[in-house]
Amino acid sequence: MLKRKINDKLNAWKKNKDRLPLVIEGARQVGKTTAVREFAKNNYETFYEVNFVENPDFVSIFSNSLDPSRILTSLSVAFPDVKYKKGSTLIFLDEIQHCPNGRSALKFLARDSRFDVIASGSLLGINHPREVSFPVGYTQNIELLPLDFEEFLWAMKINEEVISYLYDCFEKRTTVEKFVHESMLSYFSTYLITGGMPAVIYSYANMRDYSDVLEKQREIIEGYKRDVVKYAEENGKPRILRTFDSIPAQLAKDYKKFQYSVIDKGARAREYGGSLLWLKDAGIVSFCRNLSSLQVPLTGFAIDDEFKVYMNDTGLLVSMYESGTAKKILDGNLGLYKGALYENIIAVCLRNQGFPLFYFSPSSSLEIDFVIIYGGEPFLVEVKSGENNKSKSLNTVLSTEKYGVNKAIRFSRNNIGESGNILSLPLYMAMFLNPDASFDNTLPDSEEILSHIHNV
Repeated sequence: MLKRKINDKLNAWKKNKDRLPLVIEGARQVGKTTAVREFAKNNYETFYEVNFVENPDFVSIFSNSLDPSRILTSLSVAFPDVKYKKGSTLIFLDEIQHCPNGRSALKFLARDSRFDVIASGSLLGINHPREVSFPVGYTQNIELLPLDFEEFLWAMKINEEVISYLYDCFEKRTTVEKFVHESMLSYFSTYLITGGMPAVIYSYANMRDYSDVLEKQREIIEGYKRDVVKYAEENGKPRILRTFDSIPAQLAKDYKKFQYSVIDKGARAREYGGSLLWLKDAGIVSFCRNLSSLQVPLTGFAIDDEFKVYMNDTGLLVSMYESGTAKKILDGNLGLYKGALYENIIAVCLRNQGFPLFYFSPSSSLEIDFVIIYGGEPFLVEVKSGENNKSKSLNTVLSTEKYGVNKAIRFSRNNIGESGNILSLPLYMAMFLNPDASFDNTLPDSEEILSHIHNV
């Protein structure tokens, strides 16, 4: 089993005496079902798992009255070997996008304290069909994303003492010991290649076989494309697929603003805008919007029709390039593509930490990779795939009074450092940017840290 942060959220939900039905949203294969099964095993005596894909007949349970007692009776018939236990029963409605009445039933199940309810489904499926939605005010919703870098380190058997040491360096702005720093950079490069899909990480953690990693990633990509065929409207399917296939080329450009002409010569927003939104609804991509101003709140200055598009899993993005790309990343021989991939993975890290994605490009000659609100004020964020700290755009914006921002973070392969108003952080420390992150401050000594990493 992979250790996941969603376990803490599930336990917090369970402790709330006024808990509502919980809806776990997420892209396909991010680990929703596995997380709920493990949670149920540890917290309930009775577990009804109602999967509407594996057993379409279960839809009929919700085809008549949505009275909780009637539903419970039907479940007892459907699962004769499962014995209901009042106060210790969990009903899990999996792939709920395939049962619109099941979604409506959550309103009625919310009023019943005899059992708990969790529903899950793909972001795409939950948004389709749109005529039936989750009852507002009767559910608690959380989104499960692919594994973040800290979860990846857990899978690699890096213990909490090492992560606490890194966090202490981050907090105190002190240099990370050289061997630890180089090891973490290596892990981060591996994370870029594998991404965070649970099946991929589990395979790599146990086999260390990149060919198997690539095979599993491409299976997921093909699954996304099958979803297009399954869910999209007939006349939109070819455009969605072409849009999806264009993403690697979009990110490889010097000027990364999304351009419809890369999809198809003569393509326009009115033709392909819906295709992009479809991919976003499916949890496959995220938008990063250009800002007209660096004032707070940033959302109020986002330009709707100027944006970049990032894949929500960088490993899947790597798999969309030709075979051998992973080795080129590790060897540092990717040119423009290397910068695009590192920019994408920092976008993933920021999104994992809860930051909305914005960038700033006031002219064709100036572009700041990301802009975030950190500690209550705007910070410019720059991403470097190597150790070169030269940045004309960053220095220009910081030194120009009209832009009104004088602080920046630069991610690169360099160790921690500060130069003027620029905080330099190693790429792997993007996982610490959330100011609310909580870590155990009991630090091990250096020999214990080095011994642990050598053993790994």
